[in-house]
Amino acid sequence: MIENQDIRPAQVIGPLGEPMTIADLPPPETKRWVVRRKAEVVAAVNGGLLTIDEVLDRYGLTLEEFASWQRAVDRSGMQGLRVTRIQHYRDLYERQLKY
Repeated sequence: MIENQDIRPAQVIGPLGEPMTIADLPPPETKRWVVRRKAEVVAAVNGGLLTIDEVLDRYGLTLEEFASWQRAVDRSGMQGLRVTRIQHYRDLYERQLKY
């Protein structure tokens, strides 16, 4: 176990493979969540740049909303975050689980 949980990386790899810092994240007042912005926030949490609690406070998200973004990225990558394709990717994922 890591003894000092306060140590965080200065940058992480973003969803497009580029280095990303806290300054590169969407601004806290973001209201319109496009695929790229969602993926950046998920990458920041996965890389340890921010904690889930910090993201929820910073952006005013619910835990369920953020968790759905993480599931979508895990299952289908950035394309899974597209609102118009959520049902398609959900069905595809459920079919893959059956086999």
